[in-house]
Amino acid sequence: MKWFFTLALGFLITTPTLAAEGHSATLDLTQSWVGFSAAAIFVVAYILVIMEEKLHLRKSKPVLLAAGLIWILIALFYNSQEIPHVVEAGIRHNFLEYAELFFFLLVAMTYVNAMLERGVFEALRNWLIEKGFSYRTLFWLTGILAFFISPVADNLTTALIMCAVVLAVGDGKPQFISIACINIVVGANAGGAFSPFGDITTLMVWQKGVINFWEFFHLFIPAVVNFVLPAFIMQFAVPSGKPAQTKVEGNALKYGGIPIVGLFIATIITAVSFHNILHIPPVFGMMTGLAYLKFYGFYLRTKSIAWTQAAENPPGSHSDPYDFDVFKKIANAEWDTLFFFYGVILAVGGLGFIGYLSLSSSYIYGELGATNANILVGIMSAIVDNIPVMFAVLTMNPDMPNVQWLLVTLTAGVGGSLLSIGSAAGVALMGQARGQYTFMSHLKWTPVIALGYGASIAVHLLLNG
Repeated sequence: MKWFFTLALGFLITTPTLAAEGHSATLDLTQSWVGFSAAAIFVVAYILVIMEEKLHLRKSKPVLLAAGLIWILIALFYNSQEIPHVVEAGIRHNFLEYAELFFFLLVAMTYVNAMLERGVFEALRNWLIEKGFSYRTLFWLTGILAFFISPVADNLTTALIMCAVVLAVGDGKPQFISIACINIVVGANAGGAFSPFGDITTLMVWQKGVINFWEFFHLFIPAVVNFVLPAFIMQFAVPSGKPAQTKVEGNALKYGGIPIVGLFIATIITAVSFHNILHIPPVFGMMTGLAYLKFYGFYLRTKSIAWTQAAENPPGSHSDPYDFDVFKKIANAEWDTLFFFYGVILAVGGLGFIGYLSLSSSYIYGELGATNANILVGIMSAIVDNIPVMFAVLTMNPDMPNVQWLLVTLTAGVGGSLLSIGSAAGVALMGQARGQYTFMSHLKWTPVIALGYGASIAVHLLLNG
């Protein structure tokens, strides 16, 4: 808990009367009732987020309220000082940060939902089930697939798909399910760390322009080490033998599944090209890519109409192979997650506006040094969600070289693997494999995962430092 007290001490050190946190001359409110109240509101909100599984209260609700209350307190104080326009500029600055992230994720989620509906991931799952692999082979295959799918799809979706495979083939083998789920979580988080699309934190860093697109791939080998080293040790605990071979009836892949995968790749290429060649935000490339899916949806709809007329079936029939609605895919996006990001970014932005982030940055990065501070960020992301932690670092904007920005990107991404509650993938699998993959079963392997965490940092500093 030493890091926790270090961070808390950073919040309590006095600072000058004026602070610049990316806005024009903001007042330092860290020692005022506004600062203390805002910090208390954020802590209470985040306790409710951590207790989501116990309370069955969606995580977006407390942070949405916290964001509103924090900025209300700030606005009241600034209005009393007759300088309200500074607050307006601060809110607009943070809201723009969120808007870019929101539309980027909305397009990505829409594509992932489209691929799910077209049976792309289910077809992959069925192929793995039919092959009759041994438990150890499945352990490695699901982990490796999680590692390589999560850079394109998000780590949550990737983990859920791989866990479905594990549950299907590991029925009656809780020991296999538990250790395979741990491996999937580590693999999905490690795979997301070396891609701008692999995790929300890497996306935030890329969109901010701190690291360019190709520099993220310098983290590929450290990410491989982070995944392979714990997996190599854990494989000896995988039970021997193989599950009974299962024959899957029918073809899960629907018409248009593969073209939609191609359109998603084209969308990613568009976003990267917009950013690297035209020097405009990648979110505009993603929105252009959404048009690709919409036009393909129009093509499927015309085929659906023709099929309905020829077969004399009612529109929207379950047997219609062309039935596809883009807007349903948008409606199925993870809205709770998107609203959670809004609450986090605006709430953390409010704390930064008050002056806490400059205070923490000057202490943590100034006193501990960039390497120690960035390792600490990874450990914090195992307890607190990595999104507010990374957004706080980006808002602090400490002066450090690219190798250190790459380090904090790596640690924030893979640090969540240290505990089952440290990442969205881990939390989701605790629900999906309830009673078999638990907090304690993951904690048992935390020392091994920490070994991979430390090794990946050492390899990064050795190769990229």
